[in-house]
Amino acid sequence: MDLFEHQAKELFAEYGVPVPAGRVARTSGEAHAIAEEFAAAGTPRVVVKAQVKTGGRGKAGGVKPAGSPADAQKKAAQILGMDIKGHTVHKVLVEEASAIAGEFYFSFLLDRGNRTFLSICSVQGGMEIEEVAAADPDAVAMVPVSALEGVDRARAREIAAAGRLPEQALEGAAELIERLWEVFVGEDATLVEVNPLILTQDGQIKALDGKVALDGNAAFRQAEHTALEDAEAADPLEARAAERGLNYVKLDGTVGIIGNGAGLVMSTLDVVSYAGEGFGGQRPANFLDIGGGASAEVMANGLEIVLSDPDVTSVFVNVFGGITACDAVANGIVSAYKLLADRGETVDRPLVVRLDGNKAELGRQILSDAALPGVERVDTMDAAARRAAELAAAGKVA
Repeated sequence: MDLFEHQAKELFAEYGVPVPAGRVARTSGEAHAIAEEFAAAGTPRVVVKAQVKTGGRGKAGGVKPAGSPADAQKKAAQILGMDIKGHTVHKVLVEEASAIAGEFYFSFLLDRGNRTFLSICSVQGGMEIEEVAAADPDAVAMVPVSALEGVDRARAREIAAAGRLPEQALEGAAELIERLWEVFVGEDATLVEVNPLILTQDGQIKALDGKVALDGNAAFRQAEHTALEDAEAADPLEARAAERGLNYVKLDGTVGIIGNGAGLVMSTLDVVSYAGEGFGGQRPANFLDIGGGASAEVMANGLEIVLSDPDVTSVFVNVFGGITACDAVANGIVSAYKLLADRGETVDRPLVVRLDGNKAELGRQILSDAALPGVERVDTMDAAARRAAELAAAGKVA
């Protein structure tokens, strides 16, 4: 889960990382009120910053300085509602302006390739780190971090020095880096980034920006992270699927996909995309992994979610029987039709089913005997994908 800048900074502050004071506004009037409070406290200049989960806000005009409350209201009105790389701005951070003497870059991230953690530090901040690395590789220090040893103050100072931070910034940066490591570990993050990390004119080191990605696999021990989820941006179908414990991702195609096992589902997406090229470019409408236990209720919930997508014109159920045998899956499909009917829902789009693996023949026979309306049984993956794409192109209703 990626956090908004203001959420990242709130998290930083909990760990003692210095950040500029600021508050979130959802209207230009709220921005005016926040700027008034700063002005009354002796800080008339503020910065109005779009809160979207993407980079390039400044280049897009999503970060604007303001010299007065009226100016802050004007700038907020300009930013709210903007589209930045496909993200609509629904809120802004109104933050005290900082007197900047130097800008640097710092991050901790999970280095999957080398199975370790990595710190990146650079004296050149305020721009994309990829651009810095390409223009001046020596300005970017990439220092591996042992999960067992972690980062103490001495190690943090070594990292800052490797990034060529100036002497007057080293101690403050080391303290901040040490605390960012505590954020990284304590919150089960896969990325903690500050760009820029600033040296103020009075010698302070602060996180002027913040980007944090949290590991969803650690949700079982990070219950408080639920409050950080962006309900406004969540796809409603994905939210409903999550409530039912389904691993569902909405895509932009017309062929609904249901499979058991992430690897099989990913392969199914590829096969359907390839087959769809022969039928007007039909593509998968979703990723849905029902896991190993395709019970009637799980199958019914999966069908309900997939069929709730108005873009879906056919459904491809691709199951390889393993621990859960194909006869259980077939019975699950039959029972799912009955459960959906009991819920008052009709399966009004064609369903192509491919069963293979453990007890495949028995599963196929169960489906044939059931003679469910709109269900077609196809025994190979390629042929089933082709038939699902053909039905999707026809927009056929069962």
